[in-house]
Amino acid sequence: MRRAQSADLFFENLNSISVNADAIQIIDNARDFRRRLLALIKNARRRIYITALYLQDDESGREILEALYQAKQNNPELEVKLFVDFLRAQRGLMGQAKCIGNVRLYRELAEKYEHSIDILGVPVKSKEVLGVLHLKGFVFDDTLLYSGASINNIYLQENTRYRYDRYHVIDNKSICDTLVDFCRRCLLESSAVRSLTEENIPDKKKLKHPIKQFKKSLRLDDYRFTADKQRVPHKQVSVTPMLGFGGRRNLLNDSIIQLLKKTENHATIFTPYFNLPNKVNKGVKRLLKKGKTVNIVVGDKTANDFYIPIDETFTKIGIVPYVYETNLRKFLKRNQKFVNSQLLNVYLWSHADNSYHLKGISVDEQMHLITGHNINPRAWLLDLENGLLIRDPDQLLASQFRHEYQTILTHARRIEHFEKIETLSDYPEAVQKLMRKVKRAKLDSILNRLL
Repeated sequence: MRRAQSADLFFENLNSISVNADAIQIIDNARDFRRRLLALIKNARRRIYITALYLQDDESGREILEALYQAKQNNPELEVKLFVDFLRAQRGLMGQAKCIGNVRLYRELAEKYEHSIDILGVPVKSKEVLGVLHLKGFVFDDTLLYSGASINNIYLQENTRYRYDRYHVIDNKSICDTLVDFCRRCLLESSAVRSLTEENIPDKKKLKHPIKQFKKSLRLDDYRFTADKQRVPHKQVSVTPMLGFGGRRNLLNDSIIQLLKKTENHATIFTPYFNLPNKVNKGVKRLLKKGKTVNIVVGDKTANDFYIPIDETFTKIGIVPYVYETNLRKFLKRNQKFVNSQLLNVYLWSHADNSYHLKGISVDEQMHLITGHNINPRAWLLDLENGLLIRDPDQLLASQFRHEYQTILTHARRIEHFEKIETLSDYPEAVQKLMRKVKRAKLDSILNRLL
């Protein structure tokens, strides 16, 4: 009882913004996400603020970036700012040949157009493996397009393949002002944040001190907004924008734990990489022991963006999906009795050669966390994350979220028994060898903290 009261108190003390329920819309697929993104760019009149892990130098990345430049040429007063991870922007795709990365495209288009836009690199850490800019959210005037997706061919389904994500549209000035205020106040004011269109971008060694100061400011900062103190009006929901950075004073992490504690009937967790933090694992186990239902939707190893098909040359990065699958099998084995009783429902998503990138938590059809947070140790401790917590006590959005959930499950199958998950002996020989080396060197626990 004490835990339930603690969760109640947590949410009672959480500031929020009231939003009309009909101002929130869920988009079903990558192609519609792309169309909406381009339409919002074209119709923006005052401001465009985009935060994403990266905008790739490929057909879709070029299309979006040229659309941003064209919007600026058509309306020079339009404020256009694109924030991406500083280190991720200066390399190619994982496993590919070394190159200068996406900055080549950024510089090329900066020289092409008369009116410039700001493309800014945000160095959250001095090494990419230790943390990246993982903030999400595209602001167009007073409309927020929120997704875990970055900008490239597969996220926007340039061809037939896609990386499945969640896509939410919220029309609300206060929420957009809140996200823009953080970008202006914390990102733009930091000497660590640098333009990526310049020829001589400082290297991370020269930015060592500014990055240290930037990290310190991030740990102390949060979204700032005027909270609606009154009870949520009829036909409205409450939305709380929240940041998360590091293991301490992390409102986003805290909200994930409190959502599990608050669950009365069922909780649904979306994660692309099965590697739950210890506190989340314990929260899930506590719910199951109390007879609550937990649904987890995770990508099959073949739907992981690091998966290397068996007919292609294997490289070390290809071990990642197998590490996650090993985690999943162990989890299912420990909790098989709850699988049998259908209190625990784990769904593996797989659709042709497409990949899965969904994140978030829903509780009792009344509370929904939409986020880029992977709900894994890396997101928990290293990356700069954000999210929007939607509280909907009257279930005004229940039908939309239910439809989204059913759409997601279209290409997912429930795992009936842990033995349905492959083991080391089932893996390709190259994977087996690398997995054994990792185990012998006792690197598996380190890998799980960094993945």
